[in-house]
Amino acid sequence: MNFEQFNLDSRLNAGIRQAGYQNPTPIQESAIPLALAGHDLICTAQTGTGKTAAFVLPILHKLLKGPRNRTRALIITPTRELADQIHQSIVQLGRATNLRSAAVYGGVKPGEQIDALRRGVEIVVACPGRLLDHIHNGHALLNNIEILVLDEADRMLDMGFLPDIRRILNFLPNKRQSMLFSATFPNEIEQLAKQTLHDPQRVAIGIVRPAHTVSHTLYPVPQHLKKDLLFRLLEETKTDSILVFTRTKHRAQRLSKQLTRAGYNATSLHGNRSQSQRTSALKSFKQGSFQIMVATDIAARGLDIDSISHVINFDMPDTADAYIHRIGRTGRAKRTGDAFTLTTPDDSDLVRKIEKIMKQDLARRTLEDFDYSAPKPENPQNNQKQPPRNQNKQSHRSIQRAR
Repeated sequence: MNFEQFNLDSRLNAGIRQAGYQNPTPIQESAIPLALAGHDLICTAQTGTGKTAAFVLPILHKLLKGPRNRTRALIITPTRELADQIHQSIVQLGRATNLRSAAVYGGVKPGEQIDALRRGVEIVVACPGRLLDHIHNGHALLNNIEILVLDEADRMLDMGFLPDIRRILNFLPNKRQSMLFSATFPNEIEQLAKQTLHDPQRVAIGIVRPAHTVSHTLYPVPQHLKKDLLFRLLEETKTDSILVFTRTKHRAQRLSKQLTRAGYNATSLHGNRSQSQRTSALKSFKQGSFQIMVATDIAARGLDIDSISHVINFDMPDTADAYIHRIGRTGRAKRTGDAFTLTTPDDSDLVRKIEKIMKQDLARRTLEDFDYSAPKPENPQNNQKQPPRNQNKQSHRSIQRAR
């Protein structure tokens, strides 16, 4: 199947070509015809399968008919990064349509968002909190909404946004098309779907399993030797795009600084950074200016960076679902990727859950010349020192080329 068979408005062809789309992914092949037919949808697909285009293209197609200068489509998403990414997809796919989109989220001054809403945009991509502010201040008028998309609904549940979403729904017309995308469906999301959607069609692609294009390796290590082992793994990893996950914002910031002092081009993405810092870090990482990005789970969903070849879990996440979403940052768009996870004995229960989901044992690996028995320093500050670099010249040259 190809995109021409969807019979989309011809003005979308330029954006489709620019995006490099040739054949639709399974989620696009299943969801786009249903969305074009006007059905409400409940869609489940593993990350990195092209679901953004699965709702953006039908939205653009529908909005090309009918009035302009009013907000007719609303996409609600949990994070600023994902809102901005969806907005950019709309701009790219709709480049020949003159349809306008605005990204609405906190962490930045509201002036530009207010100006865009006053001028009139057909599509608003928003995080719940800032959108409610604009609604209450009279800047966002949602009485003409024809299409609603709730993206990453389970993540919005995790972040405590469901009460805000329910408040937003009160400002929308009852007659509309609604689409809900979620990787998992806990009871709260099922209830939200029942309250929000009318006779929905269900599309499920690759439910709750990591992408088959990713290989997984566990590296058992004592907690106090994690950083030393990470540096050794980086020396042996010939790549120019690595995403490292930590559990806390403080650790992400500290580890990024340690990597920079060691000579790597590294940046960080976490909640303690300002929105402008987060936007700049993400843009530079996408463009290849940074070889390594150290992030908390704020980066685990929705970030579409096809070039990431390795995901390294410096810390295990809290849940098996979070592991799947982290790993989904690599092995995207039919590329292959590697997932390295540093594990301690405290992670054994979660490892078993992940292996149960994957229906296989994950490979364990140790490095032959790494001292796993090294004692924990008496002074915790000693563990902040730069570990000795392995003088593997070939690996060192590959890292230099990646900078």
